[in-house]
Amino acid sequence: MTAAKLGFMPDTVIQELGWDEDVDEELRSDIEKHTGNALVDGDYGDVVDGVLLWWRDGDGDLVDGLVDCLQDIVEGGGIWLLTPKVGREGYVVNADISEAAPIAGLATTTTSSASNDWAATRLSTPKRKERS
Repeated sequence: MTAAKLGFMPDTVIQELGWDEDVDEELRSDIEKHTGNALVDGDYGDVVDGVLLWWRDGDGDLVDGLVDCLQDIVEGGGIWLLTPKVGREGYVVNADISEAAPIAGLATTTTSSASNDWAATRLSTPKRKERS
């Protein structure tokens, strides 16, 4: 998967949470090249256009991790949850994602392969209802 397929646009700022030595460096590099900006961490201190969350079973409470993604993101920004694929160390059961997302105020939209070892789940905030 490439940064463009993830929906990241040039000249945007993407926050990366959950980095560890097992992440896909090729994907990270492609995102930085495509956006023209280095990935920023949780201490960035400004709004971001999207969030990349690397998450493994055992990283803690997924709801809390997803809520953390909402701290600095602009309205309508993209959130991608990257989890190890089936059979890989740290695999996260899809039911856990499906349960955690709505509690965090998010909806799962698509899941696809991000790389050989990582699956990517796109999360979005529910559309606000117009008052009549």
